[in-house]
Amino acid sequence: MGAWLAFLSIWFGVPVAAQTVDTVDVADDRITIRLDAAATAASSFVLAGPDRLVVDLDGVRPGGRSESGGGVRAVRQGTREGGSRIVFDLDRPLIVTAGRFSDDGRRLTLTLSNAAPQRYARATTAGRMRFQPQIAMATVVPASSSAAMIVDRRQRATASVPIPARRRGHRLPRIEGDVDRPLVVIDAGHGGHDPGAISPHGGMQEKDLTLKTARAVRDVLLASGRVRVALTRDRDEFLVLQERYAIARRLGASLFISIHCDSADNPQATGASIYTLSEVASDREAARLAARENKADILAGVDLGRQSADISSILIDLTQRETMNASAGFARLLGREATGVIPLKPNYHRMASLMVLKAPDLPSILFETGYLSNEADAQRLDSVEGRRAIAKSVERAVEVYFARRLAAR
Repeated sequence: MGAWLAFLSIWFGVPVAAQTVDTVDVADDRITIRLDAAATAASSFVLAGPDRLVVDLDGVRPGGRSESGGGVRAVRQGTREGGSRIVFDLDRPLIVTAGRFSDDGRRLTLTLSNAAPQRYARATTAGRMRFQPQIAMATVVPASSSAAMIVDRRQRATASVPIPARRRGHRLPRIEGDVDRPLVVIDAGHGGHDPGAISPHGGMQEKDLTLKTARAVRDVLLASGRVRVALTRDRDEFLVLQERYAIARRLGASLFISIHCDSADNPQATGASIYTLSEVASDREAARLAARENKADILAGVDLGRQSADISSILIDLTQRETMNASAGFARLLGREATGVIPLKPNYHRMASLMVLKAPDLPSILFETGYLSNEADAQRLDSVEGRRAIAKSVERAVEVYFARRLAAR
């Protein structure tokens, strides 16, 4: 009944008992993790110094038998917030090249591959690989009443429960690129009922130009072959600010870039600027921008002021300081690579308390690509050539950023 209980839990919020690890078996080219009930999700990543493969299982308790073998010298299980963690101590560099759950969601099989030192080093910066079982193992048979019959194909059992209207939720976006590359998430600002800035020169809307620019950046980054890329949105839809970086964190991103266009009362204001997080706005213009961007939450009627209590305040502070330093480093790189390619403000690197930058463990920038209130900037942002210049600047900065991280490791 594992699939049936998981189905009820997801659709109706019915509490179910936590699953438990049954066995962990390691062979030369695969790891097999068996559970006593269907899982909800899992993820894996690798670490260096010493070399380790980590598998996190959501909603699962540790337990059961663990067998090492192949290139794994030891297997350790432990608890983590929201589930369990299995750590595989490696005898040689191994990476996960594929993974899938069985149809019943009770077995996760990870395919392993030997990795050259450089490839393994890249994998340590690539973030998580994520796996989800095919929960739709119960067939919903339409009924004429407000209830529907749910048939569990394995148990041949039936039950009749009311089916509420399905809640429309935001699905995680598709990741493109080689699996062992670091992940960059590009966020096209605004969208849906929130148009952002509107140009007085032709009525161009910020939400449309940011999406076009995000797609241009994605295409250039993918063409380089050095990173994986995902867009928080690839159509005209509204996302609350906290949801934008939450998507990047759930995907295991290594870098988050939010694309925007600015606007000012002065039509002569021109040039791009790059914002990183500061709890105190660095100047009056940064404070104005923070106030304008953060209003997007009010537009959705959603209070995003709550902070996660999963991590202690001290750990959050230390992690965020390191993240802010990495973000500032990338901002300087992007400014260097954009100089002479696109117009930049003289003091292009600024700091503001922007909600979209507040992931404590994810280097993040907000890239104001120009002013829609300036006719020349607006025309540049609305042109293929202008957007490609922005994309090439980002691509070169991303290349240097990850090369430095790889060298540091």
